[in-house]
Amino acid sequence: MKQISSANPVTLLSLKLVAVAVSMFAFAIWVMPPLYDLFCEVTGLNGKTGGKYEAVEVKVDTSREITVQFVVTKNESMPWGFKPRVGSIKVHPGEEVEMSYIATNLTGNGMVAQAIPSVVPFKAAQYFHKTECFCFNQQPLQPGASADLPLRFIVDQDVPKQVKTITLSYTLFDVTEQKRDLLASAAP
Repeated sequence: MKQISSANPVTLLSLKLVAVAVSMFAFAIWVMPPLYDLFCEVTGLNGKTGGKYEAVEVKVDTSREITVQFVVTKNESMPWGFKPRVGSIKVHPGEEVEMSYIATNLTGNGMVAQAIPSVVPFKAAQYFHKTECFCFNQQPLQPGASADLPLRFIVDQDVPKQVKTITLSYTLFDVTEQKRDLLASAAP
């Protein structure tokens, strides 16, 4: 006689569920970030700019004007005041422009913030070049302190003719827990 052995169905189900959970975790940690970055690069979604831009000799196209709007958003856990000095400006493609934002720590504790930029329309993101930006670094502020956060940018003269308005948006996040050392070094 043959004896048929079978594993406990609950044990098999538990092993399958653990394998699925481990696979999902591995996919989310190692596979999704590069796929998301590739997707954003190919489609232009998320309006990420290409990082720091090194200026080259260009001619300013004075025959065109583009309105650049400045928008801010604070993450719900970010209790700072944060706003641009101006809501919008008109620029000529190829012209280097300087403006700034104001950040104020409205709390009784030192905090560190990180600004994440986004540019719309998405097709304009590759033509918006920041040469100096507070978003390149974390910003520590002591309780009640304010800071003028500089921004320099160029709208590339190759920006498509149909682009008349570009909106630069920053979302401000609290990164104090991850950057306690930066806060300590910025203490008065």
